[in-house]
Amino acid sequence: MPRAVVLLSGGLDSTTTLAWANARGYECFALSVDYGQRHRVELERAAAVAKALGAVEHRTVTLDLRAIGGSALTADIAVPKDRSDEAMGQGVPVTYVPARNTILLGVALGYAETVGAFDLFIGANVLDYSGYPDCRPEFLTAFEALANLATKAGTEGAGRFRVHAPLLKMTKAEIIREGTKLGFDYSLTLSCYDPDAAGRACGHCDSCLLRKKGFAEAGVPDPTAYR
Repeated sequence: MPRAVVLLSGGLDSTTTLAWANARGYECFALSVDYGQRHRVELERAAAVAKALGAVEHRTVTLDLRAIGGSALTADIAVPKDRSDEAMGQGVPVTYVPARNTILLGVALGYAETVGAFDLFIGANVLDYSGYPDCRPEFLTAFEALANLATKAGTEGAGRFRVHAPLLKMTKAEIIREGTKLGFDYSLTLSCYDPDAAGRACGHCDSCLLRKKGFAEAGVPDPTAYR
């Protein structure tokens, strides 16, 4: 079985990505990053997801991005609530964490070298929410090229690193249908940017609104606990 490192936040997209890779015969090593995000409860969900999906290993790396801030997820900046589809589709939102996916993929790449994996999976998605520049196909292609130039394994010809984003051009409804087809229980996941102390979703941030819309369009009951 080929080995793969799967970035796992505990949210809907990354969870479906792990289920997708697992179903296709990859030996999955799940990686979560505690970067100081306000919704750190998602890390508890990631651990539950990794266990439920039978990941070979689940590691959590601590890297505090609050030191640089610049995002509603890592600084004292309000999380936008109740925005329209039109508003969500314009510009880069304040929930963008500077260089986050570059950093997370960099950590995943280092982890992959240590476990002998050449496949990196990320739950990037552009159709329902295209505001994040580090979710674009161009970025993922560029990082894949970097991975093969910047590593011992890549330069010595041990293998070729590949970055996979199987959900990239899927709508949230299509993602939910795919995960449901694979038999995954989405009640284990959390997508909210501003959950309460009990881990209940706010129901009003961009991520919650897109998640609600996705379940509605998929015709699948939403198992999310909203406050």
